[in-house]
Amino acid sequence: MNTDDALPKDQRGEDYAGAKACMKCHQDFYASYAHSAHGSTSRPIVNAELLAIFDKDSNTFHYDEQRKVMIEQRKNGIFQTAYLDGKQDHSERFDIVFGSGEKAYTYGYWKGKKLYELPLSYFSAIQNWAISPGFPGNNYHYERGITSRCFECHGSYVEKKLTQNSAFSQVEEMEKGSIIYGIDCERCHGPAKAHVVFHTENPDEKSAKFIAVFKSLTRKQKMDACGVCHSGNTLMSQKSVFSFKPGDNLDDFYVQDFRGFGGAELDVHGNQSTMLQSSACYVKSSAMTCQSCHQTHENIKGNLSAYSQKCMGCHQSVAHSKNTLSKGMLTANCIDCHMPKVASKLISFKQAGRDKVSPYPLRSHRIA
Repeated sequence: MNTDDALPKDQRGEDYAGAKACMKCHQDFYASYAHSAHGSTSRPIVNAELLAIFDKDSNTFHYDEQRKVMIEQRKNGIFQTAYLDGKQDHSERFDIVFGSGEKAYTYGYWKGKKLYELPLSYFSAIQNWAISPGFPGNNYHYERGITSRCFECHGSYVEKKLTQNSAFSQVEEMEKGSIIYGIDCERCHGPAKAHVVFHTENPDEKSAKFIAVFKSLTRKQKMDACGVCHSGNTLMSQKSVFSFKPGDNLDDFYVQDFRGFGGAELDVHGNQSTMLQSSACYVKSSAMTCQSCHQTHENIKGNLSAYSQKCMGCHQSVAHSKNTLSKGMLTANCIDCHMPKVASKLISFKQAGRDKVSPYPLRSHRIA
């Protein structure tokens, strides 16, 4: 059997090898990336993982005196169960989780070939359950659909089928077995089957063949590769970005959508690429990209000192006086002042027993 035949079939087509094929030669990268925010941005539910945040003292969310949703463990899984006046009104199982957990976990359940969002999400900042972003705060809802578009930034592939529902609308169905969870190697590096076959059969060749090499891409191409998912929500998709490959022009996939939130004040949610490109650091540099600060294979989220060292690589001398900032702070935390956390205008959440919504702070990528 040749190398080509030995590789498992990938849902995306014959040009793909599947992420596990990368592990043989890139074991360290594969292992660290699997625990990164990108690698764990979606996955099927494992009950043991849910039980780690399952607390009998905080597994009930009260909307009011009549309505509540409880997190319940049953024989065939863990469920979000709604009660009205003490009687069960609706119950759905945790099937899929979205998010790495750095900020939150949001959950979905399958109903046939359609995926729906569960009413409660788990928020790391409060270590508790609250109403999922965008849901009404006065009652539980189980009918909010999750589409393939969500997987385009929280997954690597899903096969969809559109059925005409009426003269003016279509219904989308997704194949559960086709989902490639998380952002995998080939989502960023492109189809790798030819690369894997060549280097398996030519192990002494150390120059990467038949694969996108990021250092060979132009600055725009590098920014476009990240911008697929980090260019914000004022863009309208022209075609599925599952087909985007490193080196492609992002302008062929998105157009500006002037119907939604926009304007000069970009929201911090999902706008990392656009905000960075509006920063003086980026404008004054001819080479700065996302990779100048982020090494995607590593998981250093929250390590402000490590990121501050990236700043110091370009800013060895700074204008701060000793009176305003200590030397220790200069090298340990540039981030909180120059890239502060800002409450999103698009995402907020409601905690039980509170009338006002709680802010959802995210790190600004417009460097001040």
